[in-house]
Amino acid sequence: MMKKKLLFIYNPLAGKSKIKNWLSSIIEYFVKGDYEVVIYATTGRKDAKNIVMDCLSRETYDLVVCSGGDGTLNEVIGGIMHSEQNICIGYIPSGTTNDFAYNLKLPKNLPKAAKVVLTGEEFPCDVGIINGEYFTYTAAFGLFTDASYETPQTTKNMLGKLAYILEGVKRLPNWKSYHMEITCGDRVINDNFIYGMVANSISVGGIKGLTGKDVQLDDGQFEGIFIKMPQNVMDFQSIINDLLKGNLNSDHIFSFPVKEILLTSEEMVPWSIDGEYGGEFQTVNIANLQQAIKIIRNKEEIL
Repeated sequence: MMKKKLLFIYNPLAGKSKIKNWLSSIIEYFVKGDYEVVIYATTGRKDAKNIVMDCLSRETYDLVVCSGGDGTLNEVIGGIMHSEQNICIGYIPSGTTNDFAYNLKLPKNLPKAAKVVLTGEEFPCDVGIINGEYFTYTAAFGLFTDASYETPQTTKNMLGKLAYILEGVKRLPNWKSYHMEITCGDRVINDNFIYGMVANSISVGGIKGLTGKDVQLDDGQFEGIFIKMPQNVMDFQSIINDLLKGNLNSDHIFSFPVKEILLTSEEMVPWSIDGEYGGEFQTVNIANLQQAIKIIRNKEEIL
């Protein structure tokens, strides 16, 4: 009888490189699960995506598993979306914040997360597309969004979530707003924004509840949140209080469901896609591709 084939891609630098301590036992576990395992380590940006596309163009696999942060998962999903094989994805989160892993109730313990890959349930999940590029859970611009991709990996490893916050606070004296026209369904908004996000996640940047209380990952809708430019420090404080309380429809915040959205600005705006630099655009079109991928989630509560 032919063994099932598993493609395993890991980022050796993600988080505190903790995957290296568990690599052998994780592979052994998959082998005992009756898989022939093909292993690749990523060495740079877009590597995971290219590995997936190359491997799937040459051979048929039963499962693709990745270990790394949200950026690694983003690349693997992008690779599968570009290929003709709609293969289920297993995820062993080993990055700094692992926002998307929280949605899937995945354990932080790597061997336990590996166990979920073989014992969890397949879940059809929405995927986003922004100007032709796929994203897993968030596309954002403005304040704090560059903190994740401009924070050095060593700082991320030492400080974790605190590193993002510190990098973000450093930018506070330089509030930058972008004048945008936002079109979503019948709604058209013209205003100056310091931050905008289209997300499909309970947790963003390690902060839970930012996207509201009833986030569904398979309903064909994203959550759109756009924060207007505050006129003074009091306004800014009131925005922070609203966000902490989950009050997402205030004088300073627009919040609404997004199936498809068009954003047009007067200048080039840098975007962050799943926590990584995603390029600069004047016009951005974002759409939800409902249940476009299959990913394995934990059937139990977080371990």
